[in-house]
Amino acid sequence: MRAAKPASPGFSILGRFSPDRSGAMTPQHHLVQTADHSAEPVDLTLERLNERTVIAISGELDATSTPFLRERLYAALRDCGAHVTVDLSDVTSCDASGLAMLVGARRRAEATGTALTLARPRPQPADLLRATGLHRVFMVGSSATDAQDATPDIRSTAA
Repeated sequence: MRAAKPASPGFSILGRFSPDRSGAMTPQHHLVQTADHSAEPVDLTLERLNERTVIAISGELDATSTPFLRERLYAALRDCGAHVTVDLSDVTSCDASGLAMLVGARRRAEATGTALTLARPRPQPADLLRATGLHRVFMVGSSATDAQDATPDIRSTAA
């Protein structure tokens, strides 16, 4: 792995990213070095199923990992089909920077007419979505299939 530019003083992000020959994103596995020098795994994987794309994120969505994940998530959105599901089943915790990344992803998806849904958030991220009212902005499913089958009207949340 190669070291990337530090996210902030005291933090470094290590990672490897390589698109396959077709330019599609392949599973990526990253380590985020925290201030106490312990390595927290942060992963983003992508699976395409016809017009549907499932992006699975795992690890902590916080100020340390979000800049790195945001870049990969936004790149995936440029290449996806008409429906994108972000699977949060392996996200152990989320803070405001993680929510901002998800909202930014939704805005980018909206701009291209792509429906973005969230699937299977664990209790802490689900509680944060409810506490901030974002559960009304995102379609949230209890499984990736539930979320994919939901067809949100992306204009309905603007009111």
